[in-house]
Amino acid sequence: MRLRLLVPMVVATACQAQRWEIGFAGGYGFYRSASIYAPAGKATAGVQNRFVIGATLGEDRYEHVSGEVRYTYQDGDPVLKGGGAKANIQGQSHAFHYDLLFHARARRARVRPYMAVGVGVKQYVVTGPENAFQPLSQIGLLTDVNEVKPLLSAGGGAKMRWGEHVLWRVDFRDYVTPFPKKVIAPAPGGTARGLFQQFTPMVGVSYVF
Repeated sequence: MRLRLLVPMVVATACQAQRWEIGFAGGYGFYRSASIYAPAGKATAGVQNRFVIGATLGEDRYEHVSGEVRYTYQDGDPVLKGGGAKANIQGQSHAFHYDLLFHARARRARVRPYMAVGVGVKQYVVTGPENAFQPLSQIGLLTDVNEVKPLLSAGGGAKMRWGEHVLWRVDFRDYVTPFPKKVIAPAPGGTARGLFQQFTPMVGVSYVF
């Protein structure tokens, strides 16, 4: 009789001790463009929409608050558009940030919706050579310079438990940075306006231990 009571207690204790989470996810990044105003005219500036992949390492210490380190890679070219013309250069971005997650339900719940907010950095990386001739160069110029910007991450999602060690996740993040003026440089006399926002839905799987 004591053994029957002891086994569930040991299992429950082990489950409660599962505080670490490592996961991988994939999705798509949609950009909200900013603008460049110059004496020669106006152009929209941004990054092309492309796929994303990422990884997380989290610690779930409390019932309704947890934290995680997240890395997200997006394959997207810096781009300028205006007056029917378009210029782009091969590129990608790397986001590194720490998020606080505020869970609506306790750790043992099957489904745990949450809100997330965090800070970090984002590196805009140019992988292609700078073009000798660029449309819209009188408004802005796409350079082969990499740039790191401070990052604000906000969004939410849900964790869905599948067994004792596996979580399925759906996430949405809004990655916000200042305009990367070294990558997309306004022409002399020009002004960059707006923030770069990457709206990023993702699905993933995590292992908890």
